[in-house]
Amino acid sequence: MMKKIFSAALFFIFLSGSQALDLSDLQSSLADIFSSSIDPNEGRTVFRSMNIPSGGRSEALGTAFAAVSDDISFFDYNPAASAVLDASEIAVFHNAWIADSAQETLSFSQRSGNLGYGAQVKCFYVPFSEYNLYGDRVAGSYYSETSAALNIAYNFLAGYTFKGLAVGGNAKVAWRSVPDYTDNRDDSIISGSGLEQSALGFMADAGLLLRLNALKFYQDRDANLKLALTLNNFGFALTGFGKTVQKDDDTPARISFGLSYRPFSRLMITTEVRKPLLLSDFSSSGKFSFATGIESQLTKIFAFQLGFLLQGANPRFSMGSEFDIKGIKMNVAYTLDLTSSANPINHISLSAKIRMGDRGRKEQLQRVDESYLEGIKFYSEGLYDEAIQKWEEAILLARESPLCIKYEPAIQARKTALRFNRQKAELETFYNIPMN
Repeated sequence: MMKKIFSAALFFIFLSGSQALDLSDLQSSLADIFSSSIDPNEGRTVFRSMNIPSGGRSEALGTAFAAVSDDISFFDYNPAASAVLDASEIAVFHNAWIADSAQETLSFSQRSGNLGYGAQVKCFYVPFSEYNLYGDRVAGSYYSETSAALNIAYNFLAGYTFKGLAVGGNAKVAWRSVPDYTDNRDDSIISGSGLEQSALGFMADAGLLLRLNALKFYQDRDANLKLALTLNNFGFALTGFGKTVQKDDDTPARISFGLSYRPFSRLMITTEVRKPLLLSDFSSSGKFSFATGIESQLTKIFAFQLGFLLQGANPRFSMGSEFDIKGIKMNVAYTLDLTSSANPINHISLSAKIRMGDRGRKEQLQRVDESYLEGIKFYSEGLYDEAIQKWEEAILLARESPLCIKYEPAIQARKTALRFNRQKAELETFYNIPMN
């Protein structure tokens, strides 16, 4: 228990110490260095909150998460991942953004065989105050953007050796709520005035996730190399619900390519390249952005992440930790860019993820392994028919729910044994001599 408390405290101690830092000179220098990267096409879309990460581990990795996608954070990055998650998960996220703005997220994901599905609701909000010509506060409420997403994904050609190609999508609906404003003449609130600037958006995501083994310097069944291709926030928005409804600006669509590589069991490196797309005018799309991150599993219950994101002229540095407390994975992340501050800290995110079991997949895989190994034992003893029977049993068990994979080792072993039996029978027929 003391180890868990110590691991959880490490990151908070670091953050507390960093409050004494004065990084204003560093921020000024970075602004000068990256001024040439200013994107003239930035900010031409609505529902910009769709680009704000839910927070936690994915943000600590610099948001380079499309190819990682090994936990419920996948909703913001790669919808294909629900088909390959080890366990069902439910999670809550809190991201304290900047200038008193924040985002809250609730997510759920579950997998049945090679089929994954889930749902997410998130809300970005910022206090909204209105003052009259004399500086008196006459109205106060919240500007908010709330979205809901439904996810479905399937992992095709899943097997023991080749992990499959996961394909998935999210269907999203979003609502931008603008509070009513006042009449400048008498400071009275004009009922329904906020609806004139409120908006309704419909968007979709699509993603591919390919998992392979390459340059792997440790023993593990999980793939150590992942490739991802995603399309995010493709759709349209409608605004002006007070009197007339009209088509709004473009949604923040983007295409991304990501790669994650785990050379050693306790080290992961991830990177991602993104291209914003202005759907109404592709020639006016934003510039490419680049994200990268590294994660080190320091102990069984504690991992540390570092990340970097370059988007436009605003470099973003992030760091975070993940620790396990009684089966609940907790994440803390801190991000520093040219719009946030380290003194005081004003951009921190938290998450709590509850793993709810794998629906028996691990137990069934163990039974498959046992049947396969029993077949190996029979084969080594010259009992080929018994070995074939055990390998067929392993193949069938692997294909059944909840595992639903192609178990190549047993398939190949069965082919070898059947070929040997066939050759043996041919020799017995030719020489008319039984062969043991």
